[in-house]
Amino acid sequence: QVQLVESGGGSVHPGESLRLSCITSGLKFSSATMSWYRQAPEKERELVAAISNTVGSTNYADSVKGRFTISRGSARNTVYLQMKNLKPEDTAVYYCNGLDLRGSFWGQGTQVIVSS
Repeated sequence: QVQLVESGGGSVHPGESLRLSCITSGLKFSSATMSWYRQAPEKERELVAAISNTVGSTNYADSVKGRFTISRGSARNTVYLQMKNLKPEDTAVYYCNGLDLRGSFWGQGTQVIVSS
């Protein structure tokens, strides 16, 4: 059984930072493409960042380039999203996604609120 568990969300002020973590189990982590998505109220879920399974190449939504960094941790099959200089428009539920040969798997999400 594949499980993805996100953590690290919270409520912060504009300009502050957060680091989200996604611990996976049952996923073929080394061969999976890992991504972070987010969904704001009344908006569609959107891709924030992704990291490939091989050379670790990354791509980011234009809105977060230069502020967010996705990375893979070898320990505990974990993927991180470091978020800096947070803005109110970053407020959303953030979801971890793992894509391997068996399919696409989602975590339950973690809430991020950026407000003054």
